[in-house]
Amino acid sequence: MVFLVLISGTLILTALAARRVKTDRDFYAAGGQIPGWQNGLAIAGEFMASGAFLGIAGLIAFHGLDGEIFSICWFASFFVVLVLVAEVIRNSGKYTFVDIVSYRLDANKIRPAVAITVFVVSLAYLIPQMVAAGALSRILFGISDTMGILIVGGLMIVYVSLGGMMAATWIQSIKAVFLLAGGYILAALTMSHFDFSVPQLFAAVAESPELGEQWIQQGGWLSNPIERYSLGLSLLFGTAAMPHVLMRMFTVKTKQQAQKSALWTMVFMGMFHMITFIFGLGAAVLVGRQAIAAMDPGGNLATPMLAQFVAGGAGTFTGELFMAFIVSVAFITVIATVSGLCIAASTAFSYDFWFKVVKKGHQEHDEQVRTARIAAIAIGILSILVSLLLKNVNVAYLSGLAFSIAATVNLPAIILALYWRKLTTQGAMAGILSGMALSLFAVLGGPSFMGKAAIFPLANPGIVTIPLGFLITWAVSCLTADERAKVKYEELSVRAHSGLGAE
Repeated sequence: MVFLVLISGTLILTALAARRVKTDRDFYAAGGQIPGWQNGLAIAGEFMASGAFLGIAGLIAFHGLDGEIFSICWFASFFVVLVLVAEVIRNSGKYTFVDIVSYRLDANKIRPAVAITVFVVSLAYLIPQMVAAGALSRILFGISDTMGILIVGGLMIVYVSLGGMMAATWIQSIKAVFLLAGGYILAALTMSHFDFSVPQLFAAVAESPELGEQWIQQGGWLSNPIERYSLGLSLLFGTAAMPHVLMRMFTVKTKQQAQKSALWTMVFMGMFHMITFIFGLGAAVLVGRQAIAAMDPGGNLATPMLAQFVAGGAGTFTGELFMAFIVSVAFITVIATVSGLCIAASTAFSYDFWFKVVKKGHQEHDEQVRTARIAAIAIGILSILVSLLLKNVNVAYLSGLAFSIAATVNLPAIILALYWRKLTTQGAMAGILSGMALSLFAVLGGPSFMGKAAIFPLANPGIVTIPLGFLITWAVSCLTADERAKVKYEELSVRAHSGLGAE
């Protein structure tokens, strides 16, 4: 019942948003009218996804405080967004960061290549979310993985094709409010078992025969420090190159609002991630690792089981109601996240490729919106089909692939286009192509995919691939010449820091 109420509310919001979608700018960027605080709340909502709400708690419950690396790095990553890209991205492009790279370089060559990477990153991050939703549906609602994926995919198509960025923004904002409210209620109920004292919580963990002091120390999950630093590097810098995050810089009016978006994101992310350790450690102590593992070996049910326990326990009205609320919010979280990713993927095709490359920038607004909606439906169907094919496969590596490609391929192109005069089209193309190849090799050939037969030693390849992406782009640019790119650098620099001439 709780789930149906929340879903009905999001569908009503989508219907209201659909009435306001009149132009391509409304569809891609919510008309550029979103205030900074709401945009920050929506961005935070995208990152407070099932991986953060359920996954981090499960990692901490099963392995200790090492799981907090996700909370720390995702929060800190928006310092990178704020300092390096928020203002300049808003001033330099129209709907996507591909506008910026192609403005500086040979658009005919660079735009299709970058658009493909945007599509791949978005799809690679979207599919694991849908597969996770399928598993969540099976465990919590008693329906099949297939039905869960079809429900999530169908709702995603409705949200995106009808309401575009406007609907996604509203849903993500409201979902973030529910998530923060539910999270703080859960944290308060959990801490009431420890006299609202963090030291007492840590003491209970240390004294537990099932856990011990190692649960509040480093090394329980990532014993190899190189893996720890590599994962942190990918999360820290990958965020600044994730397409669905960068697109949100175009939904506000001014560069000041873009900066406020990043600041508000850090506020809301900080509010949420400062309590994730309570979920994980609280579940490990109060519910027990064995009980959690019996329900879900991956640990993703640690938070819902904790909610049921602290609200009264299994079989009680309050316990079942609060668990239902937490589960429903987690499910809405998945739908909101995949909607943002679907918009990024559909924009990569309909705007960056179809409108800019195929149509050479000549297409009526109504036709652009129609193309965008068709692209959203097609990508939604594609993601459903691929998710169904991979529903019984360990697809955790795909999330790592998304951040690895974003940080290895997109980030060098963005940063060097904005801040380095000598970047050339040949250098950017070499970085994009080789970066994509390196990321695919490192992730698909790594332990996450091949296990003990891995030919690449690190499950988190960012510490190798990210520097190589920058190095290859720099080296090839030094060996080639591109006078047009140098001239355009001056124009882009003025535009990026002043907003003059921005589209």
